[in-house]
Amino acid sequence: MIRVVLVDDERMVCAHLRTILGSAGDIEVVDEAYDGAAAVEAVLRHRPDLVLMDLRMPGVDGLTAIERIAALQAPPVIVALTTFDADHYVIRALRLGAGGFLLKSTPPEDLVELVRVAADGHTVMSAAATRRLVSSAAERTSERDQNRALIEELTERETEVLACLGEGLSNAQIAGRLYLSEATVKGYVSRLLEKLGCANRTQAGLVAYEAGLGT
Repeated sequence: MIRVVLVDDERMVCAHLRTILGSAGDIEVVDEAYDGAAAVEAVLRHRPDLVLMDLRMPGVDGLTAIERIAALQAPPVIVALTTFDADHYVIRALRLGAGGFLLKSTPPEDLVELVRVAADGHTVMSAAATRRLVSSAAERTSERDQNRALIEELTERETEVLACLGEGLSNAQIAGRLYLSEATVKGYVSRLLEKLGCANRTQAGLVAYEAGLGT
């Protein structure tokens, strides 16, 4: 079973998500929280596999909760929930440790499958939306230049693997594209995270976008 905590200050949103996810035989909603502080408490109490986290909430917001949860030992996968795919909060959420983001308007059948994918450790986010988000952020910061400098230190093969992470590909998909074994890809990903100072593959994918790989 995939154990999920839902976090949104709108109780109707939580009820809607609970109904959708409850229709899947392999997903269990173990708790609901209506602000960031309660979300952290729910995670500590239930130790779920995945948290669906609204970003804009009164009191302790989703960004603060993500940062606190990501700092826990063996934290759950955190997926940000947003109304707009151009929400600048999403980039901050990903940098703080979220493993991806989903729109609240995601169709029910897609939401169930994407929760499964996220719980399995894969990135869930729209590549096109992420490009828009990163493009907007790059106009205000020097992240693009900084990440290009980081990538210059990588080998050619590491750069290829990083570009695949930027597309949100799984290890199996990267292995198929680059004609490598999954074990070899896993080794490359681990080294990339260490070299780039990234906490997870989602953050590494952002580095790829911000450096202009594949764009």
